[in-house]
Amino acid sequence: MIKIAPSVLAADFGYMADAVKALGEWKADMVHLDVMDGSFVPPITFGSQMVAAIRKETDLYLDAHLMIVNPEKQIESFAKAGADNITFHAETVEDLPAMIQMIKSHGMDASVSIKPQTPISAIEAILGDVSMVLIMTVEPGYGGQAMIPETVAKVKELRELIENKGLNVDIQVDGGINLDTIHQVLEAGANVIVAGSAVFKAEKPAEVIRKLRGQP
Repeated sequence: MIKIAPSVLAADFGYMADAVKALGEWKADMVHLDVMDGSFVPPITFGSQMVAAIRKETDLYLDAHLMIVNPEKQIESFAKAGADNITFHAETVEDLPAMIQMIKSHGMDASVSIKPQTPISAIEAILGDVSMVLIMTVEPGYGGQAMIPETVAKVKELRELIENKGLNVDIQVDGGINLDTIHQVLEAGANVIVAGSAVFKAEKPAEVIRKLRGQP
């Protein structure tokens, strides 16, 4: 099943409540929350306070992508804010199993992400413990980038590994995904699609979400 997770990074922050409510009307599956700290990636976006505000505006699944250093320090605050899933970057954590257990102990789903240059082998040992793996298809930090073509092979490699292990793990992709590029990642095995500009900058966002799912 293909799930669409529009990123509010591409929304107008001055009208965030309206943007989040619109995602429900447009039949999105999740709200993707790009949390950036200015250290792991250059920009600073928002933290758990924004997530708490968004939680009041929607019943959609809140998918928090922590592009931050020391993510373990923020898990409790995001749980209290109402996040449903925490995706942390493997590059920022030494003890991956401990991080996964911490997230789950706060009642949230635990997911892991890797940057374009990080190999799948870096997360192979913990695949059975996460709900989802996010493969960044651009360098994390800024919206509106073009998808890096070489990342598609990583998606295919991960899908084959998951199937060979008999696991039930979603593969999410984030970065440069639109109606022109989505077929590449779907064919490679991705099933959770993060789309920011493709949705929020569209004249007919609901139609774009349907088409991203492959629906007429």
